[in-house]
Amino acid sequence: MQLMVIRDFKGDTFTLGKLYINNQYFCETLEDRDRELEKGGTKIKGQTCIPLGDYEVELSMSPRFKKVLPLIKDVPGFTGIRIHAGNTDADTEGCLLVGYVRSSSKILTSRKAVEDLMNQLSKATRNKEKITIKYIRKY
Repeated sequence: MQLMVIRDFKGDTFTLGKLYINNQYFCETLEDRDRELEKGGTKIKGQTCIPLGDYEVELSMSPRFKKVLPLIKDVPGFTGIRIHAGNTDADTEGCLLVGYVRSSSKILTSRKAVEDLMNQLSKATRNKEKITIKYIRKY
């Protein structure tokens, strides 16, 4: 299963985008500010989204959220990067938030989006499919 995040709007403290599953639109995304780390930008702890690239995803228990969530593996300079619920950049520390409704600086219906995403990822995991996520920028 191939997830893809297309970042399409960069705010002062946040980055908005869209999540696709196997090239089909799934939902909206929100992350911390894109500081363009792959171009030499400076990471600020808890205020920077992960670098563009391709990463493996696995489902595992989140110590912080106390439930199984997607973990984005082997992100240079980051640990514990998850996909989880939240509405604003205050709800993430480098993680990817998902939701079905997007406004100028936040996303909504996040819990439902995470539930629906987990259903698809769990099915892929049961079917022994490799899950990857690709981050690209379109602004």
